[in-house]
Amino acid sequence: MAESPLDLLVIGAGPGGYVAAIRAAQLGFSVAVVDKRAQLGGTCLNIGCIPSKVLLNSSHKFVEARDHLKQHGIFMDGVRLHLDTMMSRKNAIVDELTRGIGFLFRKNGIIFIQGQAKLESNNQVAIILPDGTVDHKQARHILIATGSDPVLPTGFNIDDPRIFTSTGALSLDTVPRHLMIIGAGYIGLELGSLWARLGALVTVVEFLDHIVPSMDQETAKFLQQSLQKQGLLFKFQRKLTQIIKKEKELVVHLMVADDTSAHLPELITCDAVLFAMGRRPYTQDLGLEQVGITTDDHGFIKVNSQFETSCPGIYAIGDVIPGPMLAHKAEEEGVAVAEILAGQAGSVNYGAIPAVIYTSPEVASVGKTEEQLKAEGINYSIGKFPFSANGRAVVMGETAGFVKILADIKTDRVLGVHIIGSDAGSLIAEATLAMEFDASSEDIARTCHAHPTYSEAMKEAAWSAFSKPLHV
Repeated sequence: MAESPLDLLVIGAGPGGYVAAIRAAQLGFSVAVVDKRAQLGGTCLNIGCIPSKVLLNSSHKFVEARDHLKQHGIFMDGVRLHLDTMMSRKNAIVDELTRGIGFLFRKNGIIFIQGQAKLESNNQVAIILPDGTVDHKQARHILIATGSDPVLPTGFNIDDPRIFTSTGALSLDTVPRHLMIIGAGYIGLELGSLWARLGALVTVVEFLDHIVPSMDQETAKFLQQSLQKQGLLFKFQRKLTQIIKKEKELVVHLMVADDTSAHLPELITCDAVLFAMGRRPYTQDLGLEQVGITTDDHGFIKVNSQFETSCPGIYAIGDVIPGPMLAHKAEEEGVAVAEILAGQAGSVNYGAIPAVIYTSPEVASVGKTEEQLKAEGINYSIGKFPFSANGRAVVMGETAGFVKILADIKTDRVLGVHIIGSDAGSLIAEATLAMEFDASSEDIARTCHAHPTYSEAMKEAAWSAFSKPLHV
């Protein structure tokens, strides 16, 4: 007897794919998920978001024990790093969380298939299984959620263990003496701060003249200064031209970014190079051409407002479609697709998607930057409040940074919020909720916030946006 078609087949078991699968199953769909990895969770859980945050947390505790606990009257002699133990903890947490997704799949009756999926039609997928055999699955709807891969500089390959992407940077067995990072975006800064805390000299090379071009520039400058105080070195307006591999070292050749003359390159000796130049959509070997799915100039799959591709019945979400490459953005799209397929009004508010950089201090933002508002000709007010005037931050010894709120000068509606400071990634949730419901800065200011908490800095910044702060 022929196998009945599935309601939904999801290609990719990362945050977008597995969340879409769970929501669809909750809505009564029969669902299967295909992924090349044996472990669920995609890049984010296996070699990205989660392992990097585990190591960042561990490195923070190492520095705290070594340098800061004595301020609390706690003296620890002989603090030392055992990298193997740190990596083992990281691996155990990743394993625990991937098994957790497996439990959710079983709970919701979702079938998981390990293999390489290739589209054959708008309702059929061929799956190359690990043993080389091919299975064919039919589904009323197909969802592409295959994520992204690291970008490599043109002409360079990962052909030496001392040269790696973020994947390799999360599995090093020794602390590099001198780590060169190509790219001053989210990934480069997080991993640079991680290895700097553990003892590496870190040099960050950036083609532009500033870090994280998408970030509010006042916030970015504060972050750069903070990272420089932690020992990170920055080389701006530089491009990588060559890496000479020697037995005990790597010699990196850099040129001024816009220099077309025959000037000699700047040579820097290091023992490890991390490519952190962003990510590109993973769409190869999926059979897109066979079913007539088109991509744009950057390789992103084109979709309509319902997330449907140019091939009816096939949908796409997450890193493979335009927009910020963020796990939570993919999750929201996954929920929206499942609900749309169920006849509900699934949607995503792209104006209220937060972004976080897990450096120390953390940086979080949602909505517009000052630069964007100026470019759009929007008049705005600014409300700022420093953590140095926040009681909880003083108690915790985490006074670096501020909360900055941008509000419409006429309506007071919150247009953007930018936070740099301890636990900014959690604090941004309040701002995101406010923007989701079109709140004004006065709405935030007149909402009672517990004392003493970091969140009071949000309240004070909101007071500052429409009136005057109370505690500065």
